[in-house]
Amino acid sequence: MSAKAISEQTGKEFLYKYICTSAAVQNRFRYVNVTAETDFERLARDHPWLLVERLVVKPDQLIKRRGKLGLVGVNLDLNGVREWLKSRLMKETTVRHPPSPCLMFPRQLTPFESVHFDEEFYVCIYATREGDYVLFHHEGGVDVGDVDAKAKKLLIGVDEKISEDSVKKELLTHVPNDKKGVLASFIVGLFNLYEDLFFTYLEINPLVVTKDGVYVLDMAAKIDATADYICKAKWGDVEFPPPFGREAYPEEAYIADLDAKSGASLKLTLLNPRGRIWTMVAGGGASVVYSDTICDLGGVNELANYGEYSGAPSEQQTYDYAKTILSLMTREKHPDGKVLIIGGSIANFTNVAATFKGIVRAIRDYQVPLKEHEVTIFVRRGGPNYQEGLRVMGEVGKTTGIPIHVFGTETHMTAIVGMALGHRPIPNQPPVAAHTANFLLNSSGSTSKYILLTWYSVSICNCFPFPVAKATTLFSKHTKSIVWGMQTRAVQGMLDFDYVCSRDEPSVAAMVYPFTGDHKQKFYWGHKEILLPVYKNMSDAMKKHPDVDVLISFASLRSAFDSTMETMQYPQIHTIAIIAEGIPEAHTRKIIKTADKKGVTIIGPATVGGIKPGCFKIGNTGGMLDNILASKLYRPGSVAYVSRSGGMSNELNNIISRTTDGVFEGVAIGGDRYPGSVFTDHVLRYQDSPGVKMIVVLGEIGGTEEYKICEAIKQGRITKPVVCWCIGTCATMFSSEVQFGHAGACANQASETAVAKNKALKEAGAYVPKSFDELGDDIKSVYDDLVAKGVIQPAEEMPPPTVPMDYSWARELGLIRKPASFMTSICDERGQELIYAGMPITEVFKSEIGLGGTLGLLWFQRRLPRYACQFIEMCLMVTADHGPAVSGAHNTIVCARAGKDLISSLTSGLLTIGDRFGGALDAAAKQFSKAFDSGMLPMEFVNKMKKEGKLIMGIGHRVKSINNPDMRVQILKDFVKQHFTSTQLLDYALDVEKITTSKKPNLILNVDGFIGVAFVDLLRTCGGFTRDEADEFVEIGALNGIFVLGRSMGFIGHYLDQKRLKQGLYRHPWDDISYVLPEHMSM
Repeated sequence: MSAKAISEQTGKEFLYKYICTSAAVQNRFRYVNVTAETDFERLARDHPWLLVERLVVKPDQLIKRRGKLGLVGVNLDLNGVREWLKSRLMKETTVRHPPSPCLMFPRQLTPFESVHFDEEFYVCIYATREGDYVLFHHEGGVDVGDVDAKAKKLLIGVDEKISEDSVKKELLTHVPNDKKGVLASFIVGLFNLYEDLFFTYLEINPLVVTKDGVYVLDMAAKIDATADYICKAKWGDVEFPPPFGREAYPEEAYIADLDAKSGASLKLTLLNPRGRIWTMVAGGGASVVYSDTICDLGGVNELANYGEYSGAPSEQQTYDYAKTILSLMTREKHPDGKVLIIGGSIANFTNVAATFKGIVRAIRDYQVPLKEHEVTIFVRRGGPNYQEGLRVMGEVGKTTGIPIHVFGTETHMTAIVGMALGHRPIPNQPPVAAHTANFLLNSSGSTSKYILLTWYSVSICNCFPFPVAKATTLFSKHTKSIVWGMQTRAVQGMLDFDYVCSRDEPSVAAMVYPFTGDHKQKFYWGHKEILLPVYKNMSDAMKKHPDVDVLISFASLRSAFDSTMETMQYPQIHTIAIIAEGIPEAHTRKIIKTADKKGVTIIGPATVGGIKPGCFKIGNTGGMLDNILASKLYRPGSVAYVSRSGGMSNELNNIISRTTDGVFEGVAIGGDRYPGSVFTDHVLRYQDSPGVKMIVVLGEIGGTEEYKICEAIKQGRITKPVVCWCIGTCATMFSSEVQFGHAGACANQASETAVAKNKALKEAGAYVPKSFDELGDDIKSVYDDLVAKGVIQPAEEMPPPTVPMDYSWARELGLIRKPASFMTSICDERGQELIYAGMPITEVFKSEIGLGGTLGLLWFQRRLPRYACQFIEMCLMVTADHGPAVSGAHNTIVCARAGKDLISSLTSGLLTIGDRFGGALDAAAKQFSKAFDSGMLPMEFVNKMKKEGKLIMGIGHRVKSINNPDMRVQILKDFVKQHFTSTQLLDYALDVEKITTSKKPNLILNVDGFIGVAFVDLLRTCGGFTRDEADEFVEIGALNGIFVLGRSMGFIGHYLDQKRLKQGLYRHPWDDISYVLPEHMSM
């Protein structure tokens, strides 16, 4: 949702902080909030003005007409406020009919201003498609009455500026002359504030003007929440209160937080937490359809929630969403048990199986309480890989014992609601739909009866005549497009559609992606590979492809406005589809104004796009190729449709193909309050298109665009049959306001309700079913009548060409297999949480295993004892560095001073590690282990090595000796002797040291040798490894890894040290080099 109501306190804070006006705004920041927990004594100390001012107290809960309802206490002192609150605070109060319980919490205290009647004014600013209206009435206050009829109005068009002169002339005609200047300045400042902070509604009543200045007494406001990325610095963290009449729940806030952090859409509204009917529906449009059907079948009082998940949420996101709902519905038992409806339309691009994995996980986690609460689950879904999703869902029902009834696209979308509520039988063996992999046309005809889904839409209320269509034909077999954004999957889907439609050339001429340089991107055209150009700049793409007239924008909500405005600079572009959801409404209205001037048709924002069978499709519209074929979208039919919902458009394609000869064209205009094109733009195009014989419109609660269709039918502008249904009929049955999935799906007056619009459409002559369930029947009835009259002559079905399945998708479906190029057993990053050797990263930190434990997981694939982890960390510490003179550090320093980067310098140092420097850990471990395991005495081992002329690895030091011991070795020895269960190999090495030091004092067991032999003892005796496993780790070089890892820390330190000291290029001095030349060349 975009326009969200804010509390009066928040609205006033914005006004006081940021309004720019010459009028003196008086009561700035003079308010406090009072709750049931408020300490009034402390409140008075913190705000001394409360003890000396007369006060006003009122609830700050989005309640209208608080004064008339007796919810405002005026002219009270602080004690009077406390008394007034005793009977009201945290008490339920019925404030309208039907009863809406409202907990009086929180309350706001402000100074009381004593004013005369002639000092009170009313001012309101609200947004419409064509601009922003400023309403003003010279008599404000609680008795203002019908301001729409009384108030003066001034329309400030999109991108136009307000002036004090226009305000005085149009609005202030009944205001005393001495107050016109102050009021005009304030209203201009208020309007500029309204624009700058992206308000969509701002009402002040009363606004009081005295000789001292302007007083803002009561305020109601809404802001465009999608503009948060623009206004964050001024807004701060805005808390949006729950709609009037409904309690706020922490679970709603939790899902809202998930939604804010996700590119997907996650919504949850609790209606009746004790209800027995719960829903988990995919898609904004589908969620409304299911709610409508539940209410139509008498379940309104038992409907527990409204919500939706869409936009391809991840497995973890659907798990979090599902577990929240399952947790809520299993807190209180219902005598009749409970039902959970997991529904949805046919998805366009969401991998159904992937999202169902999260739901299945949640069901498994809650299987015990689900059975205790006698929950029955009904599932209906379609879309990419839905068969696998349904199979997994059915399996979890069998394994857990929870009754789960699973249905696919063969079943009407809301049929499961009738089953769940006992209005229709549950089939024992539902028909099996074709597999997602079936890319050949299914020959099993479209003769089966199919009930159509509800399609919904929203439009803006205005009084302008219905528009003349900009162009009758948007797309043809020769349409060429540019795709903005690196959406390779969507582009490949368009090319596959082109191929099965037997187009001569691909419909995508090029792509634009500002974040890379110009290059070519590989795609498939049928069986062969082709290259499409990708440009960094829009101008280059337009110059090189003058035949392009459509742009499909996958730009993000932050960049969609700028990229769209840039696109409209090129006259060759006639149609733009904007996919992004969440574009601020002010930006959308500027796009619309520019498009109208230039004759450009905008589809979107917040849409999947549209499709013209046999000609062109936008992005992911129509879903996977199997759905394209099953819905016969590769050739034109006779029915054109327009809707709001992108998710439902795929369902509609399927239904029309089963009840008629198919779709001629379909457009989803998008769910925002101000779609770029409206219903009549497309309905009039269809009226003027000879190939269209009947029209389907799926309207929605909110807006008045459907009334333009009524007028067009009455005036004879539309003569073709129109089948229309507006969804959202359930809204009138709810006791509190519910914001549905689309931003525009909200009725602000009675005429905007779905019920009112359905009635008007029927009276105008449109075919309007009695309910959503009968929409498909009406479409079939109208179609059959047109066929009988000869208006439609169904053509003979011709099979389309076959298209190979992409390898990646075939593998996703489990149709093929191939050996993996790599194997790994230590880490898995594919899920929501990183896993080290089977341990989730959160558990790694919770267990506090440290760096040593992490190394144990990644190197040895097991969790090591605490002392082993500590020993590993000690080894890393003692091997971290040994000064700048050793070869590795020296090389690192020389490279750093030569201007090389960190990686190059570090690598230079690491390359010196070997048997002579640092690489003795493995060699020492192997030599000592072999000697010990063979039963050789220490003296025999020393003599053998001497006889063979080999050095004993790990013995000897250039500086340290038996008389000057290496403290690193001593520290490690003390720890090992205290914590290791056995040190047989270490003891053997120490016996060898006694022999070697007796010959030469510096032939000590050095730190490399000590770590090598101690690590062998650790691997053999800690209980985590077999003898063979321990020997294998020594053999493959694991111990040298300890030195490499530890010494890397030191090498990096030396690199940073040289850079910090700004040391120049190193050149070795001549006097430290012995030049040995042939005698005849000697000086």
